Amino acid sequence: MDSLTIREVIDTVLRGQIRIPAFQRGFVWEPDRVAYLMDSIYKQYPFGSLLFWRTKEQLKSERELGPFDLPAPTADYPIDYVLDGQQRITSIFGVFQNELPIARPELWRDVYFDLGATSNAQETQFCALLPTEVIEGRHFPLKTLFDTTAYRKATAAFDEVTAKRVDDMQSVFKEMRVPLQMFRTEEKAAVAIIFERVNRQGVPLDTLQLLSAWTWSEEFQLQSQFEELAEQLAPFGFKDVGVDANLLLRCCSAILHGDASPDSLMKLNGGQVRQRFVEVTNGVKGAVDYLRTNCNVHALGYIPFAAILVPLSVFFAVPGDQEVKYSDDQRRTIDRWFWRTAFSKRYANAVLRNLNTDIEEMKKLKEGKPSALGGFAVSIQESFFIENGFTMGTANTNTFVLLLAKQSPRSFVSGAAIDLGEKLRRSNRAEFHHLMPKAFVEASKQAKAASPNCLANFAFISRADNRQLGGEAPSVYRAKMPTDVAPILAGAVCPPSLFADKYGPFIVERAKLLRAAAEDLCK
Repeated sequence: MDSLTIREVIDTVLRGQIRIPAFQRGFVWEPDRVAYLMDSIYKQYPFGSLLFWRTKEQLKSERELGPFDLPAPTADYPIDYVLDGQQRITSIFGVFQNELPIARPELWRDVYFDLGATSNAQETQFCALLPTEVIEGRHFPLKTLFDTTAYRKATAAFDEVTAKRVDDMQSVFKEMRVPLQMFRTEEKAAVAIIFERVNRQGVPLDTLQLLSAWTWSEEFQLQSQFEELAEQLAPFGFKDVGVDANLLLRCCSAILHGDASPDSLMKLNGGQVRQRFVEVTNGVKGAVDYLRTNCNVHALGYIPFAAILVPLSVFFAVPGDQEVKYSDDQRRTIDRWFWRTAFSKRYANAVLRNLNTDIEEMKKLKEGKPSALGGFAVSIQESFFIENGFTMGTANTNTFVLLLAKQSPRSFVSGAAIDLGEKLRRSNRAEFHHLMPKAFVEASKQAKAASPNCLANFAFISRADNRQLGGEAPSVYRAKMPTDVAPILAGAVCPPSLFADKYGPFIVERAKLLRAAAEDLCK
């Protein structure tokens, strides 16, 4: 396997050699995820390899590299299309480069090494910040690491100990090599075969997206239709659906053929999709509206598994201006299927088999026939909430957040109902905080009971409310809450034992309540 240094990554991007094919989805990583990648690299954790397709022929349509406009390719160099690893290479380039202007600033924040962070295996030492959030002397900009002049200026005021710490950090990134797989061919059919064989070896590549884009390249381009759908869904927090070509192609195949597999997709043709694309649009819009209304999913990033949209879009797919009206029994069946799918991780493994089963059962439900949708078994244990950590964007955390959202949560300071549409439109870690502050749990030596970052220790607590509560023991911050805390605790699925300051018993008791709430949704 080949590899690239970070310097080589920067140079190949700047000379236009690395390109992003149009059939790839856009850059979707949140700034915090970029910072986590830097932490993984720094700690020398595995972070995956890149897959490039090297060719002499430039494709007709390409994407930009996240927030950056790519320079034109240099004639003397080949073209390397990124087929896997776009999010990682965009993050690495963006963090360390200083030459290309940021064309889409809404997609980007600079990443800093936090000199005040504790050095341990779990917690990140890197953060993505707005300029107004940077604390001089604490937050060291990574964009200076490969710019000698900027680096010398940024470290000039440091004492010897701090300077050595930053120098050591810089050495890690300068010596790090990004694993790279490269194959070279001018034959698209050959690339398709290579893709299929690599997939059989378990490498997670987007065969569906690549092959379909090639199949339709001459006859029909879906890109503009998908972009239009993205704009229509943007006001509702689901713009990302429109830019996830792989997800939409699965929806197309499920609606038109009742099958979400790549084999079924390859049977589609541009004319058929163009003729019935209104059905696809209606199906996706109906699915999004259902998730927002019934499951408090206000952004694609909060769906435990994006594939949930595929069978649901089949239920709402109708031609023209028709509208699907569902009964209370149908709604209860879909709701149960949604929650059972989330808690059983149904789409984590055997995705295609389970998808096609659910598509078939969803069609039966839509037609008023007996349906086994959601009839599969699911077992929910207290350990789900104790052993899984709170990490934004993961299936477990998304499921947990939506479970809390179903309980009508309230502000811990004002007692007012939380506007879930506003809070859940973006995947924002700042809207969730510890019930028992991490510092308190660790200072009182109670962390052995369970990680302070476990799901059972989190609730809807905004950054503003968390600051007002002060990060103190629950028995202390109780005085800053309304007199009647019962509605607040009920909305947070939280027992009154929170205020006893005993972390272990509290976590066990809350996990039982959360399990009961989850089981109720899955009935």
